[in-house]
Amino acid sequence: MTRICPAATVDAMPDTPAIPPAEFSDGPRPPLAEAMARMFERIAEPLALVERALHDQLVSDIPLVGALGEHILSSGGKRLRPALLLLSAELCGYTGPRRIGVAAAIEMLHTATLLHDDVVDGADLRRGEASANAIWDNRRAVLAGDFLYARSSLMIVEDGDEEILEVFANSIQRLAESELQQLDRSFDIDLSERAYFEIIDGKSAVLLSGACLAGAILGGVTRAERRQVAAYGRDLGLAFQLKDDALDYDSASSVLGKPRYADLAEGKVTLPLILTLKRCTGTEREVIATALKTTGERSRAMGGPAPGPRNDTPEIRAVAELVDRYRGVADTLRRADDSISRAIETIAAFPDSPAKQALVSAAVFAVSRDR
Repeated sequence: MTRICPAATVDAMPDTPAIPPAEFSDGPRPPLAEAMARMFERIAEPLALVERALHDQLVSDIPLVGALGEHILSSGGKRLRPALLLLSAELCGYTGPRRIGVAAAIEMLHTATLLHDDVVDGADLRRGEASANAIWDNRRAVLAGDFLYARSSLMIVEDGDEEILEVFANSIQRLAESELQQLDRSFDIDLSERAYFEIIDGKSAVLLSGACLAGAILGGVTRAERRQVAAYGRDLGLAFQLKDDALDYDSASSVLGKPRYADLAEGKVTLPLILTLKRCTGTEREVIATALKTTGERSRAMGGPAPGPRNDTPEIRAVAELVDRYRGVADTLRRADDSISRAIETIAAFPDSPAKQALVSAAVFAVSRDR
């Protein structure tokens, strides 16, 4: 099978909840928030159908399966991946019914990864609420994630398009490989930029790229046009992860919906820290190495990262101060801006349309959000 991304160098059904993100719902909106709200509003009907399809897939003889699935589906996600699939399909000329099932399958796959990620990371919060593993325990959360993987795969099989099935299978493979690679390089101060981008390419960009590519396949466009749409999704995904990695150092827990410095406490060496390690003195590098070693030993002794405010230790604060001193966050945000510029450029050749304008707004939002 071919990879869907090159290697990195980086609805309205009456009983269905409203889709637009909560941050766009109340009070006066700045121009970007207004544009994003319009984007979600114009695809509200198909997104509501996607939402219904997602909840329909949680039907099981085992009540716990539905409870776990409903918990994470209802935790406030923006449904970005199905939105990108719907808009990419529209950009490429398709607005038919198949996009609903494929978009729901992509989101179901994403939801399964969230369940597993929270177990791997030892997370007790997901978007500001208790994570599924914190409520039901790790074993049940993992098994519920497996159920959602199976359901999402069945939805793609039911669609019957072998090319979309290949995109889906490649995405699952890349996700697993990248998560394993990230785990293997936890607390590793020698992680290179190249290896970091390989990790986030598979961990974060692959599903956004896959959603866009599946939409283009539904649209029946040329292979060159498919590659352009997939590249848009990939660069958007890279920018989204770069922004997330910057926010981990630069936003309060109340904004993030998870403890501040959670990535650092979990041993994730992300770009702000990589840039800092390249620029700091030998003595400061030793400070970072010691902090990561101490955090790693604490994590292993506890069987996982320290929960909640216990991430905010003197060792971690010392690292965060160095990241700020050496512009780790600022330059990570600049890289995110570069990725968004590439994303917008890759779809520039498509005729202007509401779908194209919405995709541009989504790209700008990826680096302008505060959570």
